[in-house]
Amino acid sequence: MSITSQYIYSFDNQRVDGSSELKDLLGGKGAGLAGMSMAGLPVPPGFTISTDAHTIFNRDPHAFERQVWPQVLAGIKRLEQVSQKSLGDATNPLLLSIRSGAKYSMPGMMDTVLNVGLNDEIVRSMVSNHEDPKFVFDSYRRLLQMFGNVVLDVPLSNFENLLHGERAEQGVEHDIELHAQILGKICSQFKNIITTRDKVFPLDPREQVRLAVEAVFKSWDNSRAVTYRKLNDIPNDLGTAVTVQMMVFGNRGVDSGSGVGFTRNPATGEPILFGEFLPRSQGEEVVAGIRTPLGLEEVEKNFPDAYKQLSKIVFDLETFYRDMQDFEFVIEKSTLYMLQTRTGKRTGLAAVRIACDMLQEGLISDKEALLRVTPDQLNQLLHPQFNDDGAEVFTKGLNASPGAVVGRIVFSSRKAIAVSKNYPVILVRNETSPDDLAGMNVAEGILTSRGGVTSHAAVVARGMGKCCVVGAGD
Repeated sequence: MSITSQYIYSFDNQRVDGSSELKDLLGGKGAGLAGMSMAGLPVPPGFTISTDAHTIFNRDPHAFERQVWPQVLAGIKRLEQVSQKSLGDATNPLLLSIRSGAKYSMPGMMDTVLNVGLNDEIVRSMVSNHEDPKFVFDSYRRLLQMFGNVVLDVPLSNFENLLHGERAEQGVEHDIELHAQILGKICSQFKNIITTRDKVFPLDPREQVRLAVEAVFKSWDNSRAVTYRKLNDIPNDLGTAVTVQMMVFGNRGVDSGSGVGFTRNPATGEPILFGEFLPRSQGEEVVAGIRTPLGLEEVEKNFPDAYKQLSKIVFDLETFYRDMQDFEFVIEKSTLYMLQTRTGKRTGLAAVRIACDMLQEGLISDKEALLRVTPDQLNQLLHPQFNDDGAEVFTKGLNASPGAVVGRIVFSSRKAIAVSKNYPVILVRNETSPDDLAGMNVAEGILTSRGGVTSHAAVVARGMGKCCVVGAGD
């Protein structure tokens, strides 16, 4: 890998340093953001820290501080100028997302930290300046939870158990239904969880950025990412880039939300806009599967202008990349923002149809169409199906990845690994997380009670070619 003296690549409406071709250097996410920015699409400004910087960090963290960190600070300064906000300013704060992005898509395997830049003083100032208190406290508790888990290694269950208790006490199903006063109390409780484990949540926003970037770099070597690379023949020495981007908020109010979509159906290959949307949410909720989302028709119904704009953008993206795209977007106060585009994972059935359709549409050549379908994907076409013999239906869910399987029910990945040595198993979870990868790999099929067709369980199962039903809430 070549080592360059430039480690930071800005993208905004005035300047784009990278391009969509630089996946080795910027990762798939950074290259996609650079390409969309060059095309003038509504992308929140930011910068990408290159995979070369990751190499330096792994070799010598002190060298990273000397060579790369000053460029990160310069990138933040430029982002402040472009956004006309300031990191750490109590009256007009710049808040950031810190996201991983390798050359090849590794959905959910590495870490993300959202809402970086919030602290007690900024939260108080935002509330006193007439920001919606529910939005402010909801954003802060998300930062405390993500930072506490990803950066400070506090077990996620510590936060989730407290949230579950508060939801049960208030008689609501989802966090977004909690009142502002309760969310404020949860923020205080989350801080106590962190301090009782002898950890410190930094109040300095720049220190938050530094620690979050380092944590995302380290997540390249976590066990789930290593397992995923092994299963998908991805080299271990590629490293990940890190994208630092101005936050836009899908949890800002009733006229906001976030979504994930595909330019074609990733299960069947049907050439229709396909995806899911969650009102009053941040994007991690859609892919994590903790709430069962709505279809994109919800966007068309409630945000017709944004939907029309989204439809044109993703059509243009597919035409440019000449392949099905997996995209993420946010609507903040009825305004559309694009957060990501990348080549979408698909089932074998979808791969064959998409390759044939794109050949007929003139997007790809005969040779490209053949190379788009792997032997493993062809093997998926031989998956069994149940006979429609009028059997009694026990419950219904969303058909995330096709097939028909039978096995013993297990409720944890650890149990799946143990039982699968002697019997076929079906992994049943409320929702899967990247930590379930090993269990998903040995299971015949995956069934979840929550989540949608763009959730972690659905995306990973499709990539594995495994039968998956999600959102079977009954």
